[in-house]
Amino acid sequence: MPVAATPPAITFDTDAAVQRVLRFLAVNAITGHEAPIGKELAAALREVGVPAKAVTFDDAHTRIPEPTPIGNLIVKLPGTGKKNAKPILFMTHMDTVPLCAGAKPKVVGKRVVNELEGTTALGGDNRTGCAVLVTLAAELIKQNLPHPPITMLFTVREESGLFGAKYLNPADLGGPVVGFNFDGRRAADVIVGAIGADRWTVDIRGKAAHAGVAPEKGISATMVLALAMAEVHAGGWFGKVVKDGKEGTSNVGLVGTPDGRCAGDATNVVTDYVHVKGESRSHDAKFVREITAAFKVAFTNAAAKVKDHEGRTAKIKFTSRLDYVPFRLKADAPVIKLAEAAIRSIGREPNLRVTNGGLDANWMVKHGIPTVTFGAGQNEIHTVKEYVDLTEFESGCHVALALATAE
Repeated sequence: MPVAATPPAITFDTDAAVQRVLRFLAVNAITGHEAPIGKELAAALREVGVPAKAVTFDDAHTRIPEPTPIGNLIVKLPGTGKKNAKPILFMTHMDTVPLCAGAKPKVVGKRVVNELEGTTALGGDNRTGCAVLVTLAAELIKQNLPHPPITMLFTVREESGLFGAKYLNPADLGGPVVGFNFDGRRAADVIVGAIGADRWTVDIRGKAAHAGVAPEKGISATMVLALAMAEVHAGGWFGKVVKDGKEGTSNVGLVGTPDGRCAGDATNVVTDYVHVKGESRSHDAKFVREITAAFKVAFTNAAAKVKDHEGRTAKIKFTSRLDYVPFRLKADAPVIKLAEAAIRSIGREPNLRVTNGGLDANWMVKHGIPTVTFGAGQNEIHTVKEYVDLTEFESGCHVALALATAE
């Protein structure tokens, strides 16, 4: 990885920062079970000098449609620089994917790896971001660095639907004019746009019958699924989707029952129920809806074709929800200029990027806070080969300090 060509203007305690990475990686708190990491982050912030009254949890979890034990962690640091400076936002997410449960971090050279490699993921996504923000707070306080009013936001349930960012109350953030999200690999990468997505489900209800004695009396929910997917595929709506110059993707990710069991009971019983979960994505918000609509039409058509001996058909219930909206910031947006200047100040060249994955930044932009995203050393995320690049993590800390103290 490239390193800074010139020394950053502000130094920090790298050993303490790395220890924070290890501390947070060791906390078992996957998405939807964030209470332990929320407690650990609050404690770490108080330890570095953040007043207890400045560390609060919001009530976003009361609005999130999935069970969530705590709200987003919000920290407010009063400005110590120029009078009337406008507030800025630093953010990250505190949860990890379920594959990270039980990870045991250790340092090997300039990497943090998992002692259980091959068994679990590590959780650098996004405990690296958590360590960047706590390190930022620590150094601003310890070095008495002048800075504008700063809000720090640690969101819940990012990995399971960007829910923390979606359901927060923007008024709780204190009016930041720009946002800086730390969630990625390279510190010099600046994500200025991201894809939008729908998540949808289909409940297919057929009728059970003995598959050997009287299959004609049954209505196969499995056959409805098969016919629907065949229509979607034939129409070019599955996988990579290109229509009239518009591009997107779609996928079916779960076929079974809502509680994760297999659909159907036995090979000699016509399957009477199938639950399907899928998604549609595009950088064009309208095209996301077109892809989703194509799936709904296909399942509706398929249900009408599968009948029992008396002509009764299968029934479907198709529901969809906006998962996150796409965004693309203009190249001359003030937040991008600030990001570019911060990266150049540590001797690196910014690389503006657009991603096909969703980020908390999607919702922050929707909430009216232009937000860009940086990396902090995540690698091979969501896999059992995950590791943290400490050189990039340290660069991420330098970028955060540069952003917070920019004149």
